[in-house]
Amino acid sequence: MLFLISLMYFITYFDRVNMSAAAPVISKEFGFDKIMMGIVFSAFSWSYALFQIPGGWLGDRFGPRRVLTALLTYWSVMVGLVGAATGISSLAASRLLVGIGEAGAFPTATRSMQLWFPRHDRALVQGISHSASRLGGAVAPPLAMLIIVALGWRWVFYITGAVGLLWSMLWYFSYRNTPEEVAAVSKEELAYIRGADEKGNIKPPEGAHVSSLPWGILFRSPNMWAIMFGYFTYSYCLWIFLNWLPSYLVEFRHFALIKAGIFASLPLWAGVVGDTVGGLATRWLLVKTDNVKLGPRLVAIVGLLGCAAFIVPAAMASNAYTAIFCLTGSMFFLECVIAPSWGVTMDVGRQYSGTVSGVMNMAGNIGGAISPLVFGALVQFGSWQAPFFVAGGVLVAGALCWAFLINPEKSVVEK
Repeated sequence: MLFLISLMYFITYFDRVNMSAAAPVISKEFGFDKIMMGIVFSAFSWSYALFQIPGGWLGDRFGPRRVLTALLTYWSVMVGLVGAATGISSLAASRLLVGIGEAGAFPTATRSMQLWFPRHDRALVQGISHSASRLGGAVAPPLAMLIIVALGWRWVFYITGAVGLLWSMLWYFSYRNTPEEVAAVSKEELAYIRGADEKGNIKPPEGAHVSSLPWGILFRSPNMWAIMFGYFTYSYCLWIFLNWLPSYLVEFRHFALIKAGIFASLPLWAGVVGDTVGGLATRWLLVKTDNVKLGPRLVAIVGLLGCAAFIVPAAMASNAYTAIFCLTGSMFFLECVIAPSWGVTMDVGRQYSGTVSGVMNMAGNIGGAISPLVFGALVQFGSWQAPFFVAGGVLVAGALCWAFLINPEKSVVEK
């Protein structure tokens, strides 16, 4: 199950980063300035953010098998339409439609992981699956550049859409919503996943299907709003790497196209490691201390402050290779935040974890939608350094939120 989910995460992030890899060529072909390109980047993020909650609710209500099959089929077709764009309107519209399809993927997968893994493994599996997503992002720039040079930028999206369709068929025929539905899962493995009571009876899953959700309690929860803001700060900075890094290396650091693709992938390779390290560290602290609050909070705070400590020197560096080193370090620390963030939603969301993670991811991707617009405006009217200074302040605010406001033990769906 973890392999299938990780493969899907890989494909989705390959799609997100291949747009940034193709951006210099697309901008040149259509004559886009920085603000126009920021609009194209932002189109995906707005629809992705707005459809997080419906997507997560669908996963809770109808189960990950059917919902992810439908979402990935639709998303794959929309990705192919990006390759047929003829200008800013069709390009932005097609990316907006892609965002609608991708929106429910991660929340629904979170519900799947909650049903398939015990509590002490949840942060770790979130770290591993998100490592796969960053691996997709890491291989996207150089691979996309090769496809662009050989076939043209449109073929990057045709190929990505075809791969997504293949995954949706693999998922439908091999995945089942709960371990109880799979004959190969032994009683011992099921007891490990669910836990057992004093008499050795296996505990039931936390709601195989959900018919209603206490929306009022959810959105009145200060803990939910704190989790949303914490993820907003993470995602705001993430999309700097996903959207603008190749353009930054080509236009400000003056790298050739292929070389920029290679160096743009280095921070994302560091993110692959950071996701897993964050998951391992959170799990180790939980097992070692049996303190549900300490592990996620400590890992997230170190990750956010570590990213700030590297991203500001990256902006100030006069040497291009020093800047790349600093950006690589900042992405490593930033990605350590993923495992505690998504792990916490499974704990505080209980049987509504798909919806709760969707709410968190919606807030994060509002940050992801604002980020490319702010970055583009600051570059257009200021300098290439200014967006990184702003990001440093956002990261510090996120660390303070994790330190004083987020409580990994407090449910957001119960009074």
